[in-house]
Amino acid sequence: MKIKLLFLTVLSVMAACSKPSEELMIATAANVQYVMNDIKAEFEKESGKKVQIIVGSSGKLTAQIREGAPFDVFVSADTKYPEEIYKQGGSDRAPQVYARGALVLWSKNLPTEGLDWNRLKEDNIHKIAIPNPQTAPYGEAALQALEKTGLMPAIKTKLVYGESIAQTAQYITSGSVDVGFNALSIVLSSNMKDQGHFTPIDTALYAPIQQAAILLRHSENSLKKASSEAFYEFLYSERAQQIFRKYGYR
Repeated sequence: MKIKLLFLTVLSVMAACSKPSEELMIATAANVQYVMNDIKAEFEKESGKKVQIIVGSSGKLTAQIREGAPFDVFVSADTKYPEEIYKQGGSDRAPQVYARGALVLWSKNLPTEGLDWNRLKEDNIHKIAIPNPQTAPYGEAALQALEKTGLMPAIKTKLVYGESIAQTAQYITSGSVDVGFNALSIVLSSNMKDQGHFTPIDTALYAPIQQAAILLRHSENSLKKASSEAFYEFLYSERAQQIFRKYGYR
């Protein structure tokens, strides 16, 4: 009898250990990472569900989703990548815009008054960081601004490309570049707000950075379906929108 009870106990423990995790996995564009930490805390407090934030460039996260990464929601830095996922059958629900981002010029050492376009051409500015425009929408916006101002030919050899907004921020805050392009949400975060100086880029110089999220098909037949839908809806709630506004999103 004791042996039988022990056997049943072991089976129940094994079953518990093999139970799929109900923790939500949220693929998050690097420019939104600090905002999402705040939103995660609010959602966990409200719902009792656990959330894991996976950070990367929108392009790289999209590639991982195509390869079957088990993400439940994708919070992108643009609309292009979520639309691509939707059209390829990655979701039954079209993506929705949750915020509009803003681009800044940021430096660890230059004062605010030194952050103007003409200074970028000067000989004492050797390296200018920019997110990879192939995978990071803020990098694409920075290129648009440089082309529109006519500065690209003069500063092209100074550009240093980061894989994402996050890596570009590291280049800037470490002082390994003189100046760089980044997201307003990054420089307003508590982690970065006292590190250097920044100035907003005129929004007329780049296409609006509409940022969209999409509820991924991965959650449809899982234990996390209801929780994933609840988190997705929470992104568009007034509480979440207040958090986005705090970080400079519109």
